[in-house]
Amino acid sequence: MICPFCSHDDSRVVDSRPVEDGTQIRRRRECPQCGERFSTQEVALLNIIKRSGATEPFAREKVLVGVRKACQGRPVGEDDLVLLAQRVEETLRRTGKAEIEAQEVGLAILAPLRELDEVAYLRYASVYRNFASLEDFEGEIALLRAVPSSAISHSANEVNEKSDAPSLKENQTTTSDR
Repeated sequence: MICPFCSHDDSRVVDSRPVEDGTQIRRRRECPQCGERFSTQEVALLNIIKRSGATEPFAREKVLVGVRKACQGRPVGEDDLVLLAQRVEETLRRTGKAEIEAQEVGLAILAPLRELDEVAYLRYASVYRNFASLEDFEGEIALLRAVPSSAISHSANEVNEKSDAPSLKENQTTTSDR
């Protein structure tokens, strides 16, 4: 890593620690030339393949925006939404894939959202699954009544089986200066 102070092309790692929920590593580095210390954060890349074929980095904030809309007016706190978004990201990262279809992100949201609030789940599912008629809503409501929330948590595991995207193990990590 290039030193941000003197531009020397090498540095030594002095300390490494996990950050946040374990998806990042904070490294304290020292430049052997000027002796200055600086911090970097390293994170494994997780890219989302959009319907258009374009890829973009996974953004937990986008998950939050979607579930906030579904939960609008519902008795769901911001902390619950943040935990849901974290859970979705963890589910996606556990697949071991570096690239995930956008549709799989939606699938990963459904099970934890249903556990959080069934009305919000129905709102989200109606957009995600393109409900076109009352029958679509009635069918989903019938499923909600017939299948307990705990029984649908398997749908989050479907994400693990659906994509042939490259593995995170094949992916490079990025490091940004702090």
